[in-house]
Amino acid sequence: MGAILGYARVSTSDQDVAGQTMRLTGAGAIKVFGDVRSGRTMERPALVALLAYAREGDALAVVRLDRLGQLLTTVAMLKERGIALLSLEERIDTSSAAGELVFHVFGAIAHFERRLIAERTKDGIAAARAKGKHPGRRPLDADKIADALSLVKAGLSPTAAAKQLGLGRSTVYREVNRAGIERYPAGAGSLETAVGFASGELDA
Repeated sequence: MGAILGYARVSTSDQDVAGQTMRLTGAGAIKVFGDVRSGRTMERPALVALLAYAREGDALAVVRLDRLGQLLTTVAMLKERGIALLSLEERIDTSSAAGELVFHVFGAIAHFERRLIAERTKDGIAAARAKGKHPGRRPLDADKIADALSLVKAGLSPTAAAKQLGLGRSTVYREVNRAGIERYPAGAGSLETAVGFASGELDA
């Protein structure tokens, strides 16, 4: 095994990582990275720094697994990078033959969790459709798209046409490109001004 790198985390500034640091150092950690972050937040600057410092063959050590947060994601990343995981409380050492099983267990749990999420999503969509709802993006209004293309053909810019019809600017640009329409024919300025006056966007 390479170097042992410790990671300590407490939830509030009222707490101190000194106790965890002492235990990690006693377990052989040559360097300890500490975060003061709630378990609910995704930000772990010290953990990010540790992972940037670590090399293949090193080990990440924690006092307890719950110090890591996002456990399944972190464990998968450690395995991919060839970094072992040590947990003092749970007595886990994935650098050993028996400890290797832990990586496989966590991987299986992560796979199971992904399948559950996918199944819940499908169930939710099916339930919504049964109630007459249609999850996902709303279908484009064909009439509005046709009107937008007509305005662009007549000389209005795609941006102004989108604003006039209440469509997304990127939607109109995409449809204009798909239709192969030249974006800025002669006289665009005068038509755009006229439409502005008609809609009340410009003062007379």
